[in-house]
Amino acid sequence: MPTLRETILAALHTRISALAATALRGEVLPERVPTEGLLILRDGEPGEPEVTLSPLRYHYQHRAEIEAVVQGADRDAIFDSLTASIGTALAADRTLGGLCDWVEAEASRPVDPPVEGAASLKAAVIPVVLHYSKADQLA
Repeated sequence: MPTLRETILAALHTRISALAATALRGEVLPERVPTEGLLILRDGEPGEPEVTLSPLRYHYQHRAEIEAVVQGADRDAIFDSLTASIGTALAADRTLGGLCDWVEAEASRPVDPPVEGAASLKAAVIPVVLHYSKADQLA
């Protein structure tokens, strides 16, 4: 049985998989980027939880990351559309079906992909903060 953390990350991956771009999880950047763009979900860091007692609960602000990459002549327009669609998809259900207390994307940070021919790529990392609570840190 998967942990709550894994269930939430799988739900986030499913949510971004519904977008036009190809969505991967934890993969390396492939040699070719699909025309519609590429999204790579990185599991990120759950961080140090806040703890409440009676009942014991660990409250996380888990920071996952979505790498958004586009390639081609019209990359600026495609990139803009892709990042906007991520925000729309997350806003449609801020709890990922009740798994989280709140899900929110932060502003994207541009990155330079370390690949040959990177001039034709446009990429950014989009941090996604997943707020959730659980009774056991390892469950």
